[in-house]
Amino acid sequence: MTDTFAEALHSDGPDPDLADKLKLYGRFIGAWTFDATRIQEDGTRLTGRGEVHFGWVLEGKAVQDVWILPARDAGPSPSLGPWTFYGTTLRIYDPREDAWHIFWSDPRNQYYSRQLAHLEGDTITQVGADGTGASVRWSFSRITEDSFRWLGERSHDGGATWRMEVEFLARRMTPA
Repeated sequence: MTDTFAEALHSDGPDPDLADKLKLYGRFIGAWTFDATRIQEDGTRLTGRGEVHFGWVLEGKAVQDVWILPARDAGPSPSLGPWTFYGTTLRIYDPREDAWHIFWSDPRNQYYSRQLAHLEGDTITQVGADGTGASVRWSFSRITEDSFRWLGERSHDGGATWRMEVEFLARRMTPA
């Protein structure tokens, strides 16, 4: 066998039978940079610059991304404090549910989350739980061809109220 792991994983584009539905996350394919803000429980703000890369995987039936903070070319950032990550999301469309299964994994911090995503108006909303069982809501909004806003929120009361923990303001680095 001559194929490499990367060749077996990556796809040139979306599965033609699912192409219309796969546009939800497919529009992010490419490289992005983002300004990150994390709001701690005491109101302290940590900031830095990161990068995210989206690509087609698994015969074009899924979108996978890699989120990195700080960005690899940024070096250490005192304004981030101990907040760093290097993780990946696997986003798989489920035609039976007309929804997306979202699997986040950050082995550096041993932080994992499983969510279900839907489009709500112009916002992609992902709701689920992290490895501690806490309710999380992550969303993409203000989406244009060259930018988006990503929010990470947490609920300690089963979703009755949400507290914003993270905001990423992303800009495309590669042409759409």
